[in-house]
Amino acid sequence: MQFTGREDIEAPIERVFEEIADFQGFERSALRRGADVRRTDKLKVPGVGMSWHAVFKLRGKQRKVDVSVVDYDPPNGIKLGLMSSSIEGQMIAELVALSRGRTRMTVTLVLQPRTLAARLMMQSLRLARNNLTKRFKVRLAEYAAEIEDRYTRSA
Repeated sequence: MQFTGREDIEAPIERVFEEIADFQGFERSALRRGADVRRTDKLKVPGVGMSWHAVFKLRGKQRKVDVSVVDYDPPNGIKLGLMSSSIEGQMIAELVALSRGRTRMTVTLVLQPRTLAARLMMQSLRLARNNLTKRFKVRLAEYAAEIEDRYTRSA
């Protein structure tokens, strides 16, 4: 199953990349939402090989997922690998400079089942695909607006 969204952001590509590569900010955000996030690598600078283990509740069940940076290409994008006991996936964020102060961000989330139970869950997600796609795009638009707001406040 794949979800894709695209947003144009009124900020330079370097600044947008800084925002999407703010891993500590994402860790804090997950912690505020009740997830237990633990860094599992020893890297001092952001790059390929960074990894986390997260535990959170989703739909009443405790979920565990391992996330790792698979590709780190400043300022063009990031690719994350996701792995849990039943689902694996990738999240790809690609950036393209439209002008000096405008950037197009394309985010793709690909999920693949690893077990029969996950296949059944994915089938039910396919039935709600339109609703999930709309929610994905709304959240991406909100995130793009947050990036723009932070950029305009700092400029």
